[in-house]
Amino acid sequence: MTTETALTNEELVKTTPYLQELARQMRAQDGYGTFRTWSDELVLKPFIVSKEQKRKISVDGDVDPVTKLRVASFYRAVAARVEQETGLLCQVVIDLSHEGFGWALVFSGRLLVTARTLRDAQRFGFDSFEKLAAEGEKLVTSAVELATRHRDVAKI
Repeated sequence: MTTETALTNEELVKTTPYLQELARQMRAQDGYGTFRTWSDELVLKPFIVSKEQKRKISVDGDVDPVTKLRVASFYRAVAARVEQETGLLCQVVIDLSHEGFGWALVFSGRLLVTARTLRDAQRFGFDSFEKLAAEGEKLVTSAVELATRHRDVAKI
């Protein structure tokens, strides 16, 4: 008989390589060292936005710099994990209009390993740590598979 126990957010962060990398990416952008003493869970807390909170965020205004940082860090973490898994250098390009529309692209050489359309970026976030981890790991797995399959193009 097996019993499934749900991991706490702290345990999930400690056991998910993507979430650990995402916390590193957030800390890398912290010029004042504010996140240095914070737990990874606390650093990642801004990525958790409930459906109710999302409804309250207006999409009429510009995307604030903090949200842009979260979007960039999310995709930089994907690129870093692909680099760790494949040994190939990755680059992130984010084209985000002030209205919250755009693209997030992760390249390795001439190979586009991840391409996501961004819509209503003002509301960027996930319902839970589980969903954040699942989306990040899904993107990493897909990108690693693509980079591995087309390694000759990714190396260039």
